[in-house]
Amino acid sequence: MKIALVGYGKMGHMLEQSALAFGHSVVSTIDVFVPDAKVKISAGDSKALADAVVSSGADGIIEFTHPSSVLENIKALLPLKIPMVVGTTGWNDKKEEVASLAAKCGGTIMTSANFSIGVNILYKIVEDAARLANKFSEYDAAIWEMHHNQKADSPSGTALEIANHLLSEFKRKNSIVTNEFKEKPLPNQLHVSSTRCGTVPGTHKVFFDCEADTIEIAHTARSRKGFANGAVHALENLSSMLKEGKLKSGALYGMNDIFPELF
Repeated sequence: MKIALVGYGKMGHMLEQSALAFGHSVVSTIDVFVPDAKVKISAGDSKALADAVVSSGADGIIEFTHPSSVLENIKALLPLKIPMVVGTTGWNDKKEEVASLAAKCGGTIMTSANFSIGVNILYKIVEDAARLANKFSEYDAAIWEMHHNQKADSPSGTALEIANHLLSEFKRKNSIVTNEFKEKPLPNQLHVSSTRCGTVPGTHKVFFDCEADTIEIAHTARSRKGFANGAVHALENLSSMLKEGKLKSGALYGMNDIFPELF
């Protein structure tokens, strides 16, 4: 597969390594700031972005940029009708808009809060634990995450996705709170807290707590490699499933669509 990488920071470089390791070619690396990107474009120049991808001859796109630019990048690239994987987080509130755009223009996009296979296994473990803890009224629940100090959004998209999986089975809670409390939390509030420090790739913990004990479920990323490998595999699956007719173009897909064996 010929892949265009939109965003060539630390994650983009890791994506290139993964793509090459899996036998693909990286035909373009596009960025606004990074000096060693093959193509430098001005911030917000949607036409230059689309032209760069088209001229590269790419048959797949992976986008890892910044929450402030991801939506405009999606709007520029979806009409190209080239299968696209988006790893940038921080745009959950725009997913309906993106799905509508995909349906209108016939472009196909896949996204996930986290492409790590381990994290997606974590989602299932959290659901099972929440289902069990839900049966015992004494248990409370909370989520905490920690990432490197260059991460632009807080809490992480992964933490919010974990929260959604927890809430699907832990019926006593139905509201996510991500800011600090000025007073004691209400019983229905799930606190999702964040820390930013150093170069931590990502740690997520889920707590079920009562007077008698505490249960902790944790996932710690050792490097960005797991995210990069997962994103490349996601693009591989998205492309092949479109060709085989297992998925239809003009839609927004998630991990459960691309990796049904995990769900």
